[in-house]
Amino acid sequence: MADSEYTPDVNSDAQGLTRATTADEQPPDTERDAVLCLDDVTKAYGTETAVTDVSIDIRDGELLTLLGPSGCGKTTTLRLMAGLERPTEGRIELADEPVADETTFVEPEERGVGIVFQDFALFPHLSTRENIAFGLTDADQEETDERVDELLDLVGLSGMGERRPDQLSGGQQQRVALARSLAPEPDILLLDEPFSNLDVRLRVEMREEVRRILKEAGVTAVSVTHDQEEALSISDRVAVMNDGQVEQVGDPEAVFEHPKSRFVASFLGQAGFLSARVSQESIDTTIGSFQPDLLKGLADEYVGAMVDVLVRPDDLRLTPAPAENEADGRIVQRQYTGPSFVYHVELANGDVVRCLHNHAENFDVGQAVHVDLVADHSLAWYPTE
Repeated sequence: MADSEYTPDVNSDAQGLTRATTADEQPPDTERDAVLCLDDVTKAYGTETAVTDVSIDIRDGELLTLLGPSGCGKTTTLRLMAGLERPTEGRIELADEPVADETTFVEPEERGVGIVFQDFALFPHLSTRENIAFGLTDADQEETDERVDELLDLVGLSGMGERRPDQLSGGQQQRVALARSLAPEPDILLLDEPFSNLDVRLRVEMREEVRRILKEAGVTAVSVTHDQEEALSISDRVAVMNDGQVEQVGDPEAVFEHPKSRFVASFLGQAGFLSARVSQESIDTTIGSFQPDLLKGLADEYVGAMVDVLVRPDDLRLTPAPAENEADGRIVQRQYTGPSFVYHVELANGDVVRCLHNHAENFDVGQAVHVDLVADHSLAWYPTE
C-alpha cells in the first residue's frame, strides 16, 4: 500500500489517549545514546516469518512500547531483545556490543537484561524480600539488604518485606516483580504485557505507578502491549507493529496525530474515513466540499483521484435532519462511555464515521442526521485502496 506524504498539523481526539506527564518530569532527550539497537532483524520459524527487517534503537532512559494486534510480532521482537530467541538474520547490539549476529549469540543470563513477565513469576515459597534479592548473587548480605530496602521504598512496599506473594494484592505482586527485575541494575528492562492480568481499575493505576518507578530509577525499558490507551499513556515513544514489521515509531502524540499509514490510523483511536474526490478547487465528499488545504501536503498528482480522509469522532458534529431527503446519513450504532456517546453514522455513499457528543445530547439509532466537519486542523489522508 502506498502511503501519502503529508505532515498534518492535527490535534488528538477527545478519547484522551495521550500520555500525561508530571510537573517535574523532563521531556525525553532525542539526542540520547541508544542502549539497544536492532538492525534489520528477521526471525523465521521454518517457512513462517514472525519478524521481518525490524530496525529500531532504544534510547538511554526512555520507555518505548511495542504496540500492535495479536500475532504482529511484538512479543517475538521482545524475546529477540532478551536473548530468548536468536534472529535468523540481522544484528542486535546492547551497550554498543553485539549480542546477536551471524557469528555471535550472547545467552539471556549474560546480557544484563531484566524481564517482567505477564504472570509476574514470583516464587510462592519466598518472602517479598527474598524474591527481590533472588538475582543479587554477587553481593554480600549487607549490600543485599541495603539494595532490597532501597527497592522496597522505591516501589512503595516498605514494611511488607516478610509477606509471601499469596499475601499480596495483584498490584503489589507486580511491584515485587518489578523490584526483582530492577535489583541487579540491568542495562535495559523488558516488560511483556505487564498489566494484562490486572483488572481495569488497577491496570490504569499501575501503569502510572510503573512509569513513575521506571523514571525515578532512571531505567531504560521496552514494554509490549496490544492496548493502545496503555501504550499512549505511559510511553516516551511508541513503535506500531503490523504483520511482523514496524510501521511507525515516534512519540505518542506524533504517532496518533500524524499516522503514516492507514493501518496506524485505524489501529490508534476510533478512526473513520471519508471518501473524497480531489479537484483543483475543492475536496468533495458526501457531507460537503472543502478547500484543498484541508489535506496538508496534497500533491498535484492526486487531482482527479479518490482519497480516504481520516476523521476522528471529535472532528464531526451531528444535527437532526429535518427530512429524510435532506440527511447526510443515519445512525446505525451508539456507544455509551459515561461522559459521552460515540455515534456510528452510515453516510449515503456507504462510508461509516464516528461522532462524539456529550452524554446530554441524545440521538436515536436509526435517526436521520446531518454530519458537519468541525475540525479546526488539517486532516490525514491516504490514497483509496
